Amino acid sequence: MGNEVRPRNTAMMDLLARLLGEYGEVTVAVSGGVDSMTLASFAHRTLGRGRVRMVHAVSPAVPRAATARVRARGREEGWRLELADAGEFADERYRANPVNRCYFCKSNLYGMLAAMPGGVVLSGANCDDLGDYRPGLEAAAENAVRHPYIEAAFAKADVRALARALNLPELAALPSSPCLSSRVETGLRIEAAALALIDDMEEWLRDTLAPETVRCRLRKQGVVIELDDGTIAGLSPDRRARLIEEMRERRPDMDCREIEFLPYGRGSAFVGQKNQARR
Repeated sequence: MGNEVRPRNTAMMDLLARLLGEYGEVTVAVSGGVDSMTLASFAHRTLGRGRVRMVHAVSPAVPRAATARVRARGREEGWRLELADAGEFADERYRANPVNRCYFCKSNLYGMLAAMPGGVVLSGANCDDLGDYRPGLEAAAENAVRHPYIEAAFAKADVRALARALNLPELAALPSSPCLSSRVETGLRIEAAALALIDDMEEWLRDTLAPETVRCRLRKQGVVIELDDGTIAGLSPDRRARLIEEMRERRPDMDCREIEFLPYGRGSAFVGQKNQARR
């Protein structure tokens, strides 16, 4: 990798490669985000196609752009890639959208992967994820999923540096974007049509405004469009009104919903306390 930008030190990358080698054959759960995509590329280049399989779960909760990104990278690098339905939409506990919805999502995903032949299942979780409420990590532990970034002490910045070292600058710059269900206020049922609306609105707003960050959130009182501070500061009242009119024309199913613009707030669709979570 020459003198390209690397994570904080070369030893971290060497440790990551050594861990992958010790796992033997691996299956990487690839969501389409920077963490899992970079891990998949590193594992493929380190272990070779014969020892690494990528599995991308396709569902209404996965943005279309994420699936397209996984397919394109898989073709370019020659991944052994499979697309699968993890089956979370058949799980009423997930569809009810409780505080710990992610637990049921990841339980379905990791349960499916653990039942497939292909060695150790790997996730792209990094050390920064340990500071958040992540019920999906509990599901991972129950299914013996390994987190090589965490074992090698990689934070998010180190993952982005690794992507640059792999000559994947587009991945290094990819904004974080959790699954579409994370945009739905806790307690509102997860519906495929609502997630399609969210995905469509976010894609349209990215094309229209080129924001650094955009979230289309569904709340009990209506739709909230969250944008980064710079983008939202540049929207006059008239411009906001025109955008709302255009959104209603584009999506007639938004006619009966209140629409407002707010500054981006991480996890703002989440309602409830961690200690309220119950299976």
